[in-house]
This record gives sequence, C-alpha cells and structure tokens, in this order.
Amino acid sequence: MLRRLAQGSPEVTDTPIAVITRHTNLSETRTPSRQELTFNECANDLFAMIADGDFPDLGSPTGPRRGAPRASDGLLRLDVDGITTFASPNALSAFNRMGFSEELEGESLADATSSLLTGKRLTVDESLPLIVAGRAPWRTDIESRGVTVSLRAIPIRSHSERVGAVVLCRDVTELRHQERELITKDATIREIHHRVKNNLQTVASLLRIQARRSHTEEAREALGHAQRRVGAIAVVHDTLSEGLNQNVDFDAVFDRVLLLIAEVASAHNTRVHPKILGSFGVLPSAYATPLALALTELVTNAVEHGLAGRSGEVAIEAARTEETLTVSVRDDGVGLPEGKVGTGLGTQIVRTLIQGELGGTIDWHTLMGSGTEVTIEVPLRWLAPVTA
Repeated sequence: MLRRLAQGSPEVTDTPIAVITRHTNLSETRTPSRQELTFNECANDLFAMIADGDFPDLGSPTGPRRGAPRASDGLLRLDVDGITTFASPNALSAFNRMGFSEELEGESLADATSSLLTGKRLTVDESLPLIVAGRAPWRTDIESRGVTVSLRAIPIRSHSERVGAVVLCRDVTELRHQERELITKDATIREIHHRVKNNLQTVASLLRIQARRSHTEEAREALGHAQRRVGAIAVVHDTLSEGLNQNVDFDAVFDRVLLLIAEVASAHNTRVHPKILGSFGVLPSAYATPLALALTELVTNAVEHGLAGRSGEVAIEAARTEETLTVSVRDDGVGLPEGKVGTGLGTQIVRTLIQGELGGTIDWHTLMGSGTEVTIEVPLRWLAPVTA
C-alpha cells in the first residue's frame, strides 16, 4: 500500500507503508448471493483505492458527529451518473421509513431524495446534491415523516477517475432526538440561571434600599453583609446563564466578586489594594457558589476588621493541583487579638461552606500588628472531572 504525498497529487511514496492481505475460503461450494457479491466488489474497490493512496480522502470532513461505518449501515451502490445499481435491505428499510415506497435500484438517488423533500419546509444541507450523486466524500442528514437518516458518500475511484460511489445509510432518528433534547435542556438550564440571577439581584437591591433607610449602624452593616452574600451568588448564576455547560471560569467570577468588596472599602473610608496571585481555573457550579460566598466573607472581613479603617493590601493567592485547591487570603493590617479569630457570623458561614459543603479545611493565622492570613484547602477528588 502506497501513500500520496499530497491530496490530488499523482506522486506517491517510494516505498510501501503497509501490506494488506485478503483470505478466501476456497473449500466453500455455495453460490454467493448478489448482496455478498456486491459487498465484496465494494471491498475490492476500497482496497484498490487504499493501495493507490486515494482512500481515505484527505479532504473528507471529520468530527465526532460523523462517526465510523457500522456493519448495520444500509449500503447503496451508485454508478458514475448517480443511478442506484444496488440497495441493501437495511438501506431500503431506511428509505421506506421516510416514506419512499418505490424501488431504489435503477433510480437516481438524487431524484429519490428530492421526492422525499418536495413541498416540505425543511432546511437542506447545501452539500446534499453532491452526496446523493456520490461526487463528494461527505456526510449529511435527511429528514422526512419524523425519521432522520444519515447519508455518507464514498466516491469510488479507479486510476484517480471517479467510476461510482458507495452511500451508507443509517437511521439516526433517536440520536438526533436526544441531541435536540440536550440542546433544549441546556437552554432551559441557562434560562433558569438567568431568572435566578435576576431574582437575586432584585433581593440585593431591596437589601441595599433597606440598609440606607435603617437608623442604626448595626442594622446597616448586617443588611450590607446580606446584600453582598446574595450578590456573590448572583454573579455565579449570571456566569452560568452565559455558558453552555455547568462549569465556570472562576477567575472571571472572582474578579466580579471583588467589585462587591469595593463597596465595603468605600463605606469604611478605606483604600484597599487587592492583589490576586495564581489561578482558580474552571470549576463546576456546585463548587463555585460556596467558594464565591466564602471568599466574599473572607475578603470582607479582611477589609472591615483586618485593615480596620486604614489603607492597605489584601492578597488572594490560589494554587491548584490535580488533587487540591488551596486559597489564602491575607492582609497587612493590624491583626486580630487572641480569642477573636473565627467567632463571628461571617466566619461561621465560611466554616459551614468550606468544611460542610466542600469537605475542606480552613485555618486562621494572625499576629498582632502583622495582619491576618486565612488558608482554605479543598480536595478536588470529591468533585467530578471538570472540562473547560
């Protein structure tokens, strides 16, 4: 077997790249059927094309939806003019299910296909005429009477001249139905995330209004915390509503969460210099929501209590391996006195999210006058594999 140096080039490799052998049982005395003879003829033609470097065609489209030929595929043999010279039972069955009740043999496959599509408001692949004529090594779907059949054409060549074609047929009705259901499901999920995000933003706005109308500083502060927590969840749902899967780029999410923290600094007349090191990467939604909430609490605490009204830096560092995600939040503020670490509502929320929902660990480390550092570590083995 030789290999062409380039598509359409008459030049082939100087030395063979493989050897193909075919074995026949000469002891059999039965008379082969017409179907068997046709299948053998098609196999011989394809073997000859492989030996000449004409198959597989380098210009043939590839992709996961195109699939590989199967033994159960229907087979149509066409001559050089696109007339059907042989139709296997499976091929006839596929066309019959679409409403074609006549004989395929002796008929133009293009005419037979056109009769199924005439008068119907269907989107037709522009490559269909080339495929049903056996002129291009492509694949397309035709749909009629609720049945979808995949057609895959393999032009047969001899000495680089097209002498006919093999067209493989497969009923893919159920497969396409499942694909459409999946698309509908994805669209529904995105719409749900969009509506949840809108509702959460409404709740956050109501909390903001209520905080402004509160007469005590304690009430305003509590409502402000609640508003930021709701806002952090809304950011995750907003990101999910824009994507095609349930994974999110958490780096982009956290950038938006930091904007919520700016309100805290403004309220406390504090100039905060946030510093982000490392990358969170892509995370599933079930992981992103509690992590966004936890980091919102930790950064808010760093601004309110760590910096305590003075300007400073809050550094967030993320380090990810195949097994764990480690995130540290540290400030260069005054630090927290002994006994004050991890006692407030915010830190209780963080413990619940990290330890309870994510199965991770959290550690507070503080020195008076040197700032506070909080480190959380979550095992990724608890999560399903994430794809970008």
